[in-house]
Amino acid sequence: MALNIKPLSDRVLIEPMAAETKTASGIFIPDTAKEKPQKGTVVAVGNGTKDITMTVKVGDEVLYGKYAGTELKLEGKDYLIMREDDILAII
Repeated sequence: MALNIKPLSDRVLIEPMAAETKTASGIFIPDTAKEKPQKGTVVAVGNGTKDITMTVKVGDEVLYGKYAGTELKLEGKDYLIMREDDILAII
C-alpha cells in the first residue's frame, strides 16, 4: 500500500524498526524500559534542492540519531520525518 505523502526538499520519511522486546540472554524488556529504535527503513524521499542531491532512496535501511526527526502517525503506523543530514549511515 503506497502512502499519500511526499516529503519536500531534503526530507525523508522513515518507518522505525520495532523496539527490542527481549535481551540477548532472554530477559523480556517491559514497555517502560524500551529504548527508542535508531534504525529504520526509508519509505519516501524528497527531491532534494539545487545544492543537495539525495543519496538515500526508498527501501534503504538507515541509522539515525536517537532524538532525530519528528514523529507522526499515518494510516495507523508510526513514522519519522527528518532531513537527510540527520541520517548517520545507510546499512
